[in-house]
Amino acid sequence: MSNLTMHWINDLPGTLTQIRRALRPDGLFLASMLGGDTLIELRHAITVASMERTGGLGSHLSPLANVADVGGLLGGAGFSLTAVDVDTVTIMFPDAMSLLYALQDMGENNAVHGRQMRRQTLIAAAAVYQAMYGREGGAVPATFQVIYMSGWAPHASQQKAKTRGSAQACSASSCCSGSDGPDRCRWRTSEKF
Repeated sequence: MSNLTMHWINDLPGTLTQIRRALRPDGLFLASMLGGDTLIELRHAITVASMERTGGLGSHLSPLANVADVGGLLGGAGFSLTAVDVDTVTIMFPDAMSLLYALQDMGENNAVHGRQMRRQTLIAAAAVYQAMYGREGGAVPATFQVIYMSGWAPHASQQKAKTRGSAQACSASSCCSGSDGPDRCRWRTSEKF
């Protein structure tokens, strides 16, 4: 089980493979991690401030996995019966600087080695954040995308998908009605069209 720590991993595909190998057959892996839309407001503000102050972009926030990629990562690591879900949580902070201090206190700094943001860029980013997203009274939202994932270590006892074309009944209610009967269903994969 891993709860909100996997976004710090540098080699996520390799780590997932090692976790799957460590599980006993039919063992369950559960995890949650921050997703790519986490702190999207801060990402936008830093982009604007960086362009304004330095004339370019830098990697000031750690990269995060997108929810669309997580299922593929689990499958690529050899997990079976995978599931992925996502929640988006918005937390209000009194102002942009309060958010930045809270992130620092949580230890959620940039994990990219040697990428320190200049103080003037940080202050400009807070001002841009406040201007773009500030609500009445000065409060600002911070969005956190939490990706939940599960997967099982493969085992012979697990349910398996049927082979393509092995259906004995047509699932479309209108295709097998009338005089055609179920043996002449036009949706059967064994019949050539």
